[in-house]
Amino acid sequence: MARWQGKSKGTSAGYRIFVFLIKTAGVRSGYFLLRFVTLYYFFFSPSTSKHIVELYRNVLKFNKIKSLKGLYNNYFNLGQTLIDKIAIMSGVNAEFTFEHEGGEQLEHMIAGKKGGLLLSGHLGNWEASGHLLKRLNTKIHIVMYDGEDAQIKQYMEQVTGPKTFNIILVKNDLSHIFKITEALSKNEVVCMHADRFLPGNKTITTEFFGKPAQFPEGPFLLALRLKVPVVYVYGFKESQKHYHLYSTEIKTYDIQKGDTIQSVVAEYAKSMEEMTRAYPEQWFNYYNFWQA
Repeated sequence: MARWQGKSKGTSAGYRIFVFLIKTAGVRSGYFLLRFVTLYYFFFSPSTSKHIVELYRNVLKFNKIKSLKGLYNNYFNLGQTLIDKIAIMSGVNAEFTFEHEGGEQLEHMIAGKKGGLLLSGHLGNWEASGHLLKRLNTKIHIVMYDGEDAQIKQYMEQVTGPKTFNIILVKNDLSHIFKITEALSKNEVVCMHADRFLPGNKTITTEFFGKPAQFPEGPFLLALRLKVPVVYVYGFKESQKHYHLYSTEIKTYDIQKGDTIQSVVAEYAKSMEEMTRAYPEQWFNYYNFWQA
């Protein structure tokens, strides 16, 4: 059965084509080409498609027609988020608009001078919307697996130019834990996706859409042990040029107050479930999420 392996699909040549179109003819040209790419994945990628259809049919209880339509829209939405990310990070004027619900929570978090942990997941497009974090006037750190193809990563670094945030790569020697702890101690923001893990990583199981699912232990253990402010953040595309961002209320977990890693994971899973129900066509985990 399919599991996430820490790598994204695509080739450096494919990225170059889209970047060329976006920079010469605008974002709409990229969307036009994307229609054909979407059809390819819709018809010729059964290994990923089946998991999205299973989500729609067996979990969300969509009928067959709605599920197939949702599958096409899902692939198209994923492509749009990648195009939008390239456009925003490379400085292309695409005239995107953003609505931030709960944005004041992030400002309160920084004002508390304890740093902050932002947890999200692989749904929506928080990466493209993350540039709004600049207004927090503090250093931003992104924790991620080093899973991109080397050629893709090198090319995208050339396209997007100097980063406005720091990347903390997850390492087997656990050096990323010390970097995260140091960043939080300086009242800086650390952003993490908390819904995926690589084989061999420690996990914890909780209920997600009524069935047991595994989540990585690390992000929630950090939140519990460091007692730092935690906010769940998401960004969803609602129209061709508009994004709706969400930031939940600030949470500070503490073992002495009765919080456990199990309760923290359960709260995160509930938040993810609510967002997936609201934006089912922007769920981008193309594998069996409930696999034991």
